[in-house]
This record gives sequence, C-alpha cells and structure tokens, in this order.
Amino acid sequence: MRILGIDPGLQVTGFGVIEINGGKLSYIASGIIKTVGGKSARSESLPARLKIILDGLREVIETYLPEQVAIEKVFVNVNPQSTLLLGQARGAAISAAVLRDLPVAEYTALQVKQAVVGNGHAAKEQVQEMVKRLLKLPVAPKPDSADALACAICHAHGGQGLGQQATAGFRVKGGRLV
Repeated sequence: MRILGIDPGLQVTGFGVIEINGGKLSYIASGIIKTVGGKSARSESLPARLKIILDGLREVIETYLPEQVAIEKVFVNVNPQSTLLLGQARGAAISAAVLRDLPVAEYTALQVKQAVVGNGHAAKEQVQEMVKRLLKLPVAPKPDSADALACAICHAHGGQGLGQQATAGFRVKGGRLV
C-alpha cells in the first residue's frame, strides 16, 4: 500500500510518500510545496497560495499514485487568525486528496510523534532522526518533509505507535501505559 503523508502549512506544506509491504516500510519520495517567495509563488494572496497547495499536491498524487492519505490535524494556536489560515491550507490539502477519491486519515501531532518516536512531545530533531532510521535514509529529511513522512508512517502503523499498542486516551511512559 502506498501512503501520502501531508504536513499542511500556509507557507510550506510538506509531503512524503511511503510504501508498506508486509510490514516493511519503504521511502518513495518527499518534499515541500512553498507558497511564498521563489519562482513557484508569484502571488501572496490567500486564494493564490491555496491554489499552489492544491495544484502541488494534485501533481504529487498524479506522480506517485498513493492509495491513502494521512494528514496532520490543526492544533489551536494562541493566535486564532493563524489557526484559521492553517485550517484553510489543510482544507486545500484534503481537497487534493478527495478530488482523486482517496481516503484521508487525520492524526494529531501528538499521535504522529507517539507513533514514530514513542514520545508525543518529541522535538523536531527526534522526529527527523527516527524517520531517517525507520526508512533507512542516508540523511535526515528536512523538518516539513520529515513531519509529512512521519504522518504517513503513523498511518502505516495504524496510528498506534511503534509497538502497535493502542494508546488512545492514555499516556505511554517507558513502554508502559500510565
């Protein structure tokens, strides 16, 4: 099964494609879609940025043909305006998937980090390193790509962590539910 993981962002949206075959994870591709600066974003208006996200992910889907999509849920920021803008970027990303009739699973950052690192409050560097190890990459991916790959890995593991142990509503400390 091929899974597209998405780390939505209004300025930078990360994507990562992995394949799971018999419990073995394989790296296919990863990268970012930038909506500000550079050649890819000629306009900084919100509709233009959302179109860049939608078009970029449609191209990723057409190129790598994932069967499922996993996307990170929006967390509530201190700034409600930032949360709303991030939600719109996330909506554009989900739209790219549902326009191709792909099923979309949603995970919180806590669930993703728990599944990949074993600690829901892991630092970005820890996520990057574990993604590198789990996918046997020569170097750690950049943060946005690593977060997207981590989301795909979380989905591949059923959203239940490295040990396949359901942890919904519980904390895991030292491998034990607490």
